Amino acid sequence: MSGGTPGIAVIGCGYWGVNYLRVMSELPATVRWAVDATAERRAFVAGRYPRIRVTADYREALADPAVDAVVIATPATAHFPLVRDSLAAGKHCLVEKPLTTDGESSRRLAELADEAGRTLLVGHTFLFNAGILRMKEVMRAPSFGRVYYLHATRTNLGPIREDVNALWDLAPHDVAILDYLLDATPEQVSAVGGSFLGHDDHEDVAFATLRYAGGVIGNIHVSWADPNKVREVVAVGSERRVVFDDLNNLERLRIFEKGVAYAQTDVDSFGEFRLLVRDGDIISPRVEASEPLKNQCAHFLGALATGARPRSDGWAAVDVVRVIEAIQTSMRRDGAPVALAPVGAGA
Repeated sequence: MSGGTPGIAVIGCGYWGVNYLRVMSELPATVRWAVDATAERRAFVAGRYPRIRVTADYREALADPAVDAVVIATPATAHFPLVRDSLAAGKHCLVEKPLTTDGESSRRLAELADEAGRTLLVGHTFLFNAGILRMKEVMRAPSFGRVYYLHATRTNLGPIREDVNALWDLAPHDVAILDYLLDATPEQVSAVGGSFLGHDDHEDVAFATLRYAGGVIGNIHVSWADPNKVREVVAVGSERRVVFDDLNNLERLRIFEKGVAYAQTDVDSFGEFRLLVRDGDIISPRVEASEPLKNQCAHFLGALATGARPRSDGWAAVDVVRVIEAIQTSMRRDGAPVALAPVGAGA
C-alpha cells in the first residue's frame, strides 16, 4: 500500500460513485482513479478532484499496481465482469448492492474472492447504520422476549430505474436488514407485485413474506409508486416493540415497553385462556449521529488492514440475492411459496 494507505479506484461515477469519491477522500485512503463511460461524468470528476486520474477504461485502473482496492458503483447488471476482473487483477472489492441479479453468478464471485484471498464487501449500507446496530442490541437483550415478526417498508415516488425493478432496487436493503437482525436467512418466501407505471414486466410495487426458523415472519413492502416516503423497520416481540425510522432525525429508534401474551385463567366463561396486555413506557434511546456510507467504507478499509471478514461479505450478499431471486420467482407465480435451502461459504 502506498504511504501506508490503500490506493483506491472508483468504477462508476454516478450518484453513488461520487459519494464514494467524497467519502474515500475523507478517510485514510488514496483515491487514484475514477472510471466512467460518459465524458460528462469524467469531466465532472476531473473538475472536482483534479488529482484523481480519470478514464473510460476500467482495465487501465486495474493495471495500476498502486491500486489496492476497487469500489464498483455501476448498475447491478454490470457487476459480474467488473468484480471478476478486479479480483483476477488482485484487487480487493467494495461493490454496490445487489452483488449481481442472480444467485449463481453471485456465488461464483464469493468463491473467486475466497480463492484469491481478497476482501469482497457488498454495500448493504443499512448494516452500518447506527440505528440498525442499536436495534439489534435491543432485540438480542432478554427484555425483548421472543421475536414474533418484523415488518419493513421502503416507499417513495421513484426514482424509477431501467435496469432492474423496484424489488431488486429496494428490497435488498430490507432482506439484508432482516437477516442481520435475526442472524438467519429465510426458509421460504412468497410475494406478489404489480406494474402500474407503464412497464408491464417491470414491477414497481412488491409485497413479500419471508418465513424464518422458529415461526418468525418477515414482511417487506417496497414501492416506487407511493407518494409517502417511508424508510421504516418494525420488530415485534413478546415483551417489546422496536421501531427504526430512518427519516426521523430526532427519534430514529423507539422502544415500546408494551406487549400482549396468553395467560391461563380459571374463569370458564372467559375460556381456557385470556389475553394479558402489559402497558409500559415508550423510550427513545440515543443513537449516534454518523454517516452509514462512511461507516461502511471505514469498515472496508479496516478489513483490508486486518484481514478480517467484513460484516457484509460476499457470502452474506449471496444469501440476499438468492432471497430476492426467490421472491421474484414467487411474484411471477402469483404468490406461490418458494423454498430456499441453506447456503454459505463451503456449502
